[in-house]
Amino acid sequence: MEYSKDPSLFRKRAIEKIKNQSIQRIFVDEIQRLPALLNEIQGLMQHPACQFILTGSSARKLRRGGANLLGGRAFERQLFPFTYEETKEGFDLEQALAFGSLPPLFKQPEKQKIEMLSAYVRTYLQEEIKNEGIVRSLGGFSRFLDLAASESGEILNFSNVARECQLAKSTVQSYYEILEDTLIGLRLEPWRKSLRKRLAAHPKFYLFDTGVTNAVNKRLTAPLEPSLRGRLFEQWVILETYRQIHYRQSEAQIFFWRTNHGAEVDLLIEKHGRLLGAFEIKSSSHVSSAALSGIRAFREEHGKVPCSVICTASNPYELDGVKIVPWQRYLSELRQSL
Repeated sequence: MEYSKDPSLFRKRAIEKIKNQSIQRIFVDEIQRLPALLNEIQGLMQHPACQFILTGSSARKLRRGGANLLGGRAFERQLFPFTYEETKEGFDLEQALAFGSLPPLFKQPEKQKIEMLSAYVRTYLQEEIKNEGIVRSLGGFSRFLDLAASESGEILNFSNVARECQLAKSTVQSYYEILEDTLIGLRLEPWRKSLRKRLAAHPKFYLFDTGVTNAVNKRLTAPLEPSLRGRLFEQWVILETYRQIHYRQSEAQIFFWRTNHGAEVDLLIEKHGRLLGAFEIKSSSHVSSAALSGIRAFREEHGKVPCSVICTASNPYELDGVKIVPWQRYLSELRQSL
């Protein structure tokens, strides 16, 4: 409240600490709540001995409110839920698929995880977004969020979602943008050689955490049936890939591939205009020849691109000329290729 009335007070106090207390780092959380501080921080950057770390859960207000984004002076990073690499020693795939990997849940009992995820969905994903003035109708947004979670990983059709939610198509499009701006969702574009054709095709959309997906869908206490487990495993692998790309500051991009006849490959990784690999994602430990139909269709057009199936098998092997790779091996090789 003090700084909202007089933002310059922040700079005066910071200068005193930098000069007289040898403070070398100043950390400001939820910076989007008071964008005026960014002007003061820019003025403080003349003190190179001090580093500023600014965090926030949403860049939407800053970008759309004309805030000083410190262009050319600040580096942008994203922090995600825990990756497999960070929690490798105590990692449990079934727990990750059911409850996700938000840091406060780490090593908590299942009952605690269920309560925390339910509270997160109830208070943050709905109330916080409403309180920030991003959406006017919480009821309409709640209906949209339920459908977005249930359709996570499916081909996105704005018109169909709008009809199901009884909302205008433009409203639904803005809601998806909100999920991206608040880092709650990830848009996965279809791969095409032509950038123009990519922009015209329908993307997929994934929520940022499997546990949050299950919480919104009220499936935290439900057993993971094979079809549901398959969708969650696909989501988890894609999210892990996305997080690794960002943490390594790689210029790689991820896509999916689909033909007009419905043949599909779940994940493509492109770097510097070249496809590094095409991956089908299966939650089974045994991959049959029938599961390779999407890869076969892809190979007809892109025969030189390495193709693999990421699965839960214990050891790698080859099937019809396609590598069958345990997910642990995939993540290990991914870090090297990025």
